[in-house]
Amino acid sequence: MRPTSTRPAAGIARRDLIRRSAALGLAAAPALGALTGCATGFGGASVSDNVAKSRGQTSPANPLGAKRGLPVEAFIFKGGLGDSYARDAEADYTATYGARVVHTGTQQIGPKLQPRIAGGDPPDVIDNSGADHLDMNNLSQQGRLVDLGPLLDAPTFDDPAKKVRDTLFPSTLAKGRHGDTFDVLYYAFTVYGTWYSQKLLDDRGWEYPTSLDGMLELCREIKKDGIAPWAYPGKYPYYTHWNIFGQIAKIGGLEKWLAIDNLEPNAWTSNDAARRVIEFYEEMAAKRYFLAGSEGRTHTQTQTKWNQYEAVFIPNGSWVENEAEPTTPKDFRMAVGVLLDGGAHDAMPRGTVYAEPSEPYVVAADGRNPTGGMELLRIMLSRKHAQNFARKVKSLTSVKDSTAGLALSPGLASASRAVAEGGDNLIMAQLRDWYPKLTDERIGGLTSDLLTGDIRARDWIRKAQKYADEVAADRSVTKFTRSA
Repeated sequence: MRPTSTRPAAGIARRDLIRRSAALGLAAAPALGALTGCATGFGGASVSDNVAKSRGQTSPANPLGAKRGLPVEAFIFKGGLGDSYARDAEADYTATYGARVVHTGTQQIGPKLQPRIAGGDPPDVIDNSGADHLDMNNLSQQGRLVDLGPLLDAPTFDDPAKKVRDTLFPSTLAKGRHGDTFDVLYYAFTVYGTWYSQKLLDDRGWEYPTSLDGMLELCREIKKDGIAPWAYPGKYPYYTHWNIFGQIAKIGGLEKWLAIDNLEPNAWTSNDAARRVIEFYEEMAAKRYFLAGSEGRTHTQTQTKWNQYEAVFIPNGSWVENEAEPTTPKDFRMAVGVLLDGGAHDAMPRGTVYAEPSEPYVVAADGRNPTGGMELLRIMLSRKHAQNFARKVKSLTSVKDSTAGLALSPGLASASRAVAEGGDNLIMAQLRDWYPKLTDERIGGLTSDLLTGDIRARDWIRKAQKYADEVAADRSVTKFTRSA
């Protein structure tokens, strides 16, 4: 759904790589100005002044002080989730505050907004997703994002006795932080994993396996039936990382995964779970369990092949049900499989799920109405709009229990059940959010070679450690750490 970069395939010119890096806010970062200790807007006004100027009288119904009649501008990523859910919330904002919401739905967040950010005229709310997203780490360090703490502490749109923070998954509160500042609201809650058609499994008499070894056995049986066991979007190899990273954490435990997130020395090379998982994918490639041509396909092309029953499994996120709907057979019965057991001594139990907040929303401190931007997010986090999101895009939000009482589509029902049954065993990884160039480009390149059989597992791990060490030693890269 949301490609962010990819390994340079043969024939891609260096200028294209520079263009892609610029779209990520990497090559373009110097244009945003040097990092400073103060939060000064590009237009010359301080961030605190901008927020204060957009704030009106507060009341129990308007706890943030959104000004009546003052327009709000929203830039929404229009990818696999579409943007109609945001338009619905914007309509309620207009009805409540008599203010127009200027809406742009696009898949080119970075290219369209970098000139505006550099000129001091960003929109108020940005859904910073997609292939061309902005570098939130840089923007946060430069003070360009509003501290959303007041939003978390505000009463919900539904219940004045309940704070917004108390309605959200705990991982939403953790993932949205840069240091001590909560400045990114991940609106969706995505279940990552191995997706499949329950109809296909039932028709063939197959059952989703419980272990890596069981998956290899099933793949052998599937291949004998003339179907490819797996497909993956080789243009965006990090799709496979969602399975790889989740499996490593499930088998090895959270503490060892935190070492990887925190760029600790030998975090990859001393991790037996990483070796076990990467060797599993090496074996999958050696036995040709991947659909031919996968290395050259995009995510949507891969999903279409999968919908046509050319492959049984794909690595993906829970947005896939909405994104792939145009090509999905009506009786497909999409489902997601939980993480597989690596052996008898896994650190986390069967049923563990890689499920975490996604779809990052930020409020621009240099915007003309940042208070209105926060209020729009408060409306989006209401039960009404959380359920509207679930109905429209077949995905969860970061609002807990928001699907209760709803009739769910097959994929959403499967994802919702996996989260409920996973309980406290929900894995969150920060490596890709903190260091996208490391994961999507450098480690992504290794994964491309792994899945085509062009690199051995031991070399993947050795080089992944080398690339992580280089980032850790690079003083120009802002580092983050987590303890849980």
